[in-house]
Amino acid sequence: MNNDQADPADLAALRKAFAVDDGGTSALGWAAVHAFEAEHHVVLPEPYRTFVAEVTDGSYQGPPEYGMAGLLACAGHQRLAEPFPLTRTWVWEADDGPYEDPEAVIERVAHDGSLRLGTDGCGMDWHLIVTGPHRGHIWQITGEGALPFAAEFGHTTAEPGFAGWVRHWADGKEWFDAPPA
Repeated sequence: MNNDQADPADLAALRKAFAVDDGGTSALGWAAVHAFEAEHHVVLPEPYRTFVAEVTDGSYQGPPEYGMAGLLACAGHQRLAEPFPLTRTWVWEADDGPYEDPEAVIERVAHDGSLRLGTDGCGMDWHLIVTGPHRGHIWQITGEGALPFAAEFGHTTAEPGFAGWVRHWADGKEWFDAPPA
C-alpha cells in the first residue's frame, strides 16, 4: 500500500469497479482536491486522492452497500488533521480498553482523522483514515466498536487500503471472509 503515489493498476481497477465512463465529469478535479486539503490541513492518501480528482467523487453503487459519499459529504464534522486514535480493533461495548476516558476516545474515533466513505446500514460505517499511524487504511466503525480492514488484521482476505477494499467488493466477496482462527 503506497499512500503517496497512485499505482496505475489500482486506478484502472477503481475505474473498472465503478464503471465510470463519463470522461471524468463526475470527478472533482485537482484544484478542488488541493483546496479541500488546504482547508483541512491534510494530504489525502493515494489512490483515493487521485480517484476523487480524476475518476469520480462518490457513487450510488457500492461500496459500501448504500454507495460512496462524495468528498465534501465525507468530511462532514470531521477533524481531519487530528490523528485517528486507534491502531487495533476495539469493541468498546465489551471492553473499556486501555483508556483512562473511553468515552472521549470513542468520540475521537468517530471524528478524528478519518473520512466516512459511506454505510452498510444499521450504523455500520466505513472510514478511510487520513491521519495517524493507520493513514490509508479502511476501518469499519459501528456503535459497538471499530476494526481495521485488511488481511493483516484478520477477519478478511482483502488487501489493505482503499484500492484493496474496493477490489474486495468488486470481486463479490463477503467483507469478513477469512476462515476462523
